[in-house]
Amino acid sequence: MNLGQDIARLLGSYWQQFLLGLAGTLVLSVVGTGVGLLLGVFLALGKKIRPRSDDLWIIKALKYILKGFSVAYSAVIRGTPMMVQALLFKYGCMALGLNWNNVLPGIDVFNGWMVAGLIVITLNTTAYMGEVVLSGLNGVDKGQTEGARSLGLSSSQTLWSVVLPQALRNAIPTIGNEWIVNIKDSSVLNVIGVAELYFAAYNAANDSYAFMASYLIIAVIYLLLTLLSNLVLKLIGVKLEGKHLFRFHHGRRSFA
Repeated sequence: MNLGQDIARLLGSYWQQFLLGLAGTLVLSVVGTGVGLLLGVFLALGKKIRPRSDDLWIIKALKYILKGFSVAYSAVIRGTPMMVQALLFKYGCMALGLNWNNVLPGIDVFNGWMVAGLIVITLNTTAYMGEVVLSGLNGVDKGQTEGARSLGLSSSQTLWSVVLPQALRNAIPTIGNEWIVNIKDSSVLNVIGVAELYFAAYNAANDSYAFMASYLIIAVIYLLLTLLSNLVLKLIGVKLEGKHLFRFHHGRRSFA
């Protein structure tokens, strides 16, 4: 049987598994990136903490603890592979008596292991998003802060209303790249039984012995996902810049 026939046979027999795997991959990448970005904001703020001379000793101690935790967390997570983190999380939970098989039992894809995978990918993404947000914060002109303070805004109001929105806007391309990385890197979570796209292909290949065809199918799917993601990011970037994606010249539409 040739490769084309194998692909057709797999798509005909296992399309539901591939579709569920695709859904799992999208959930992992979107939730992991979104929640990771939110937590990454607080991680970046933790790394920017500066104890002041007039702080009480307990406040100084707390600031040093938060800063130390933020720096250490970023270094450890960014310095180890997500696959290893997933395995440590799995067996660490088992050592504590928590078996993710018992969470959401009886559900095909969105089961306990999917919850575990979401935790792992979110915690992993948080470390990278923290660096992205920190870079964005450092890139905002100090004049913005001085101008906001001169208008009577407090330090917290200046941060949340002036500095952080600009930092996130400047960091959107890098945030988008992290999303695309998560689409692909979510495949490593199959090592703890997360039913994502690679997991579906692996099972289909083992059942049918059509390994080349199975992995070629998901390679195409991953490629399409990344291309579509890049298009979405381009649309967002164009929208934020106040431009139109399509321009009209003499009755004809052209791509901007």
